[in-house]
This record gives sequence, structure tokens and C-alpha cells, in this order.
Amino acid sequence: MNRRTIAALAIAFSTGVIAYAAQAAEVKNIVIVHGALADGSGWRKATEILERRGFNVTIVQEPITSLADDVAATNRVLDLQEGPSLLVGHSYSGMVITEAGNRPDVAGLVYVAAFQPKKGESLLDLAGSKPPAGNGIKQTKDGKYLYLEPSAFANDFAADLPREDAAFLAKSQVFASKDAFAAKVGEPAWKSKKSWSIVATQDRSINPDLERNMARRAGSQITEIAASHAVFASQPEKVADVIEEAARQSAE
Repeated sequence: MNRRTIAALAIAFSTGVIAYAAQAAEVKNIVIVHGALADGSGWRKATEILERRGFNVTIVQEPITSLADDVAATNRVLDLQEGPSLLVGHSYSGMVITEAGNRPDVAGLVYVAAFQPKKGESLLDLAGSKPPAGNGIKQTKDGKYLYLEPSAFANDFAADLPREDAAFLAKSQVFASKDAFAAKVGEPAWKSKKSWSIVATQDRSINPDLERNMARRAGSQITEIAASHAVFASQPEKVADVIEEAARQSAE
């Protein structure tokens, strides 16, 4: 092997190493989509942890008026990012990231105690297939929106949060449109993107067995955390660990 060949191989190798290193550090944008009933403010602790680890975190405050409106709200936030993003969805917003995640600038998906539908499924379809332990969901007088009975909120949504925190969440909850829950998704992004799923083993809002089943059929990497539906708030460090690992693996 002559010197010119050796030099060319050395340059190619060093260039490859540099390119790989750049790719491995590429996913720095974390876009979080909150679920129904609680807005994005509950993600503050997890956000601060991720920011200390060097990530750029943005939270989508979607209206939950329809699935299409919520996907549009997510797309507006994704449009603001520079470079690829990791999409994180809690609860209902697993439906949202399953649709929005088809964008080419989405590197991967993290489902946090979330619905993970296949094509043609709605939240109502999934929830009805394996009902949760909690049954405090009510509808407004006009029949258009759903909410969680405040007296049931702590037990069904946030049993492992301090009582005063759970009480505040009950008072500030975001009502969800029945149309959003009835909407059926199109081609799921998890078919073409890497995905991760956090199963909250003490969840009373989504049946933990349903969370496991949805994650398994999607081929997601599963992490189980002993927590309520509000796992993002009660176990922010563990949730941040999964998100960080997903961001790292999404770049590989």
C-alpha cells in the first residue's frame, strides 16, 4: 500500500470519525407535548434537569380542541427548532406525536404513560379495549368536553404527588374535546422512527397493561417506573434519563 493510499484512508477515517461524532451529538432539541387534563407547567422539573444536561427544551401548549389542531400546534413549535428534534408525548399526546412525528426533522419518539395508536385507532378505541382503574372522567354540560372530577383527581391522576400539588392540578386542569379523543390517526410515525415508552405501573388513568401492549406492538424500548399517571412530575429524574438516552440513540 503506497503512501498516497494510506493518506487517503487516514483522511477518510478521520472524516468519518468527525461526522459520526457530530451525528452522535446532533439531537439536542426536546419538544414535549403535554397530555389532556394537565398543561405543560407540570414538566418544569424534568425540563430543568434536561436543560442542565445540555438540551434545548420546548413545551407545546396545545389547545386539545381537536387532534388536527394539536398536531398543528406541535408543528408550529417544531418549525422553530434548528436541527432534529426528539418528540415527547404524555397521555393523550401520544396520539399527537404519532401524527406529528412523521416529519423528517423528528429523530425519535418518547411515549410517557401515553397512548400509542396504530393507523385507524382513536383514544376512545384504545381506552375502551382495556379500561383503567380510575373512573372519574365527566363531561361538560354541553357534552363537548371532558374533565376529571376534582375529588377523584389525586387518586386517578397524581396519587404520588403531594396532596396540595394534586389539588392545584385538579383546579387548573385542561378540559379535552371529545372530538380530539374520537379522532383516528393516520400512518403512525413509530413505524419509521425509533421509539421509547415509559409505562407508569401505578397508572389509574391509562391501564398499565394497555401501555405495555401498545409499546410492544410498536417495537418501542420500554422502561417501567413505579408511578402514577403524573410520572413526569413525580419522577422527573427517571423520565429525564429515558429522554436523554432516547436523544442519544436517535442520533446513532
